[in-house]
Amino acid sequence: MTPALDLLKKVRAEHRIHSYEHDPKAASYGLEAAEKLSLDPAQVFKTLLASSEKGELLVAVVPVVGSLDLKALAHAAGVKKVEMADPAAAQRSTGYLLGGISPLGQKKRLRTFIDVSAQPFATIFVSAGRRGLEVELGVAVLAEHTQGKFAPIGRA
Repeated sequence: MTPALDLLKKVRAEHRIHSYEHDPKAASYGLEAAEKLSLDPAQVFKTLLASSEKGELLVAVVPVVGSLDLKALAHAAGVKKVEMADPAAAQRSTGYLLGGISPLGQKKRLRTFIDVSAQPFATIFVSAGRRGLEVELGVAVLAEHTQGKFAPIGRA
């Protein structure tokens, strides 16, 4: 179990766990998950961390088929500028390893922003906290348990 799955179990949130054999040579963890689990890549989301000019870490949940729009994230967060977070800081703050960072069950609660492209889906897939492990859950469940706000932060 991971902290993300422990949290979902504790709050009795409906979810499904999907696992696959992770290939260390995979170029993209998220696209690998979509491919190995035969999922629509638009429904699989990656968790990225960015840092504001004040050093605040922010969580961005965006589709694996696109990228994070840093200006849009800064606007959504009400800060001047953001850049991708230092990988070591991201791992320290979340308690997860890169490629397995889940938006759920992080060591420290960070402000979370979910791309609006998630909203039309009944369920989406996010990392369950380990490479090779995804969790499928309702978009509202993710927003509730991360206190996430929806914003147009993704780029195709």
